[in-house]
Amino acid sequence: MPLNNRKQHFSFPWKAGLAALWCGLSMTACNRQVQAPPAPVPEVATATVARQRVELTTELPGRTSPYRIAEIRPQVNGLIQKRLFTEGSDVQANQVLYQIDPAPFQAALDNAKAALGRAEANLPALELKANRYKEALADKAVAQQDLDDATAALKQAGADVAYYQAMVETARINLGYTRVVSPISGRIGRSTVTDGAIATAYQPTALATIQQLDPIYVDVPQSTADLLGLQRRLEEKRMNREGTNANQVDLILEDGTKYPLEGTLEFRDVSVDPTTGSVILRMVFPNPNGVLLPGMFVRAVVKEGVNEQGILIPQQAVSRDPKGNPVALIVNASGKVEQRMLNLDRAVGDQWLVSAGLAPGDRVIAEGMQKVQPGASVKEVPFDDGRKQGAEPPVKTAQQPPASK
Repeated sequence: MPLNNRKQHFSFPWKAGLAALWCGLSMTACNRQVQAPPAPVPEVATATVARQRVELTTELPGRTSPYRIAEIRPQVNGLIQKRLFTEGSDVQANQVLYQIDPAPFQAALDNAKAALGRAEANLPALELKANRYKEALADKAVAQQDLDDATAALKQAGADVAYYQAMVETARINLGYTRVVSPISGRIGRSTVTDGAIATAYQPTALATIQQLDPIYVDVPQSTADLLGLQRRLEEKRMNREGTNANQVDLILEDGTKYPLEGTLEFRDVSVDPTTGSVILRMVFPNPNGVLLPGMFVRAVVKEGVNEQGILIPQQAVSRDPKGNPVALIVNASGKVEQRMLNLDRAVGDQWLVSAGLAPGDRVIAEGMQKVQPGASVKEVPFDDGRKQGAEPPVKTAQQPPASK
């Protein structure tokens, strides 16, 4: 056999063996791919829906204002001799604030007293004269005209006495006005005048201003839409005010801390501001330490009532569809994911108050929503929100309800 033919003869079996080996390895890899284990079932944390008693509150922004305010103005003209208070200090009712020069008013009082004494000195003689004329007229010793003149003079003298008594009282009042006193207790601001200034009675510029800060008012606006919604919830029996003190109000300061003392809702205004469409709620808060100052921005937490059949779910359990409507994913009885459309009332702390879309016993997915789709099978574990370990629940503050369908 030629040499070339032998080489071709021996090379053919070798190539065939390689091809067979390659096919075997390929088939093994294909079998392994087909026999790969199934993907694990995603795990989600669910919270079981249950009805519970929920205290409903509304958080409204507002500002503080003095409980009472007094602008100090002089009631007589004169020279201010002395300022008798420290600016920015607390003053008491009837405390003397300014001393106006009393000398002219003391002189006027003395003059009025002298005139009164002169009028009173003439009165007894005129009384005796009138009485004598009355007796003499019975004996026909004097004419009727003489008696009439004596009686008229007596009455005029009595009127003069009453007039000068009033003059004395007026002079005494004006002398008292030279001591400018505080009509209320409170904190006084800066003085607009100094010693030696001329004061004018009832001048337009106040000498100083006093504000009573304990207690203090908090005025907050409430929209008429919120007011109508509150009335509608009461009418529909979705909440009630029994068992709660609806007049008690909490306060949150500008830095987010809670004011330690509770206030009282005094009244709701009866007229609506046409520019804002809101009514004013006035509350009174004790302020013994002077923490609240006039004009301070605060947020008042007003108690509306109690929903005895409220449904609360964690806020992270709610998402939005492309149209912005709130939705939640639940696990149905078959262990599969189902989507529910929700109506949300408001946020209560870190939870949503649901008005429609869920029923007691529903298992809402609170964690792991990003791993599942509606219709998928899931494995459930209980959702832990930290309350079971004795953690304090968040402060229940109400916000504006979200737009929901």
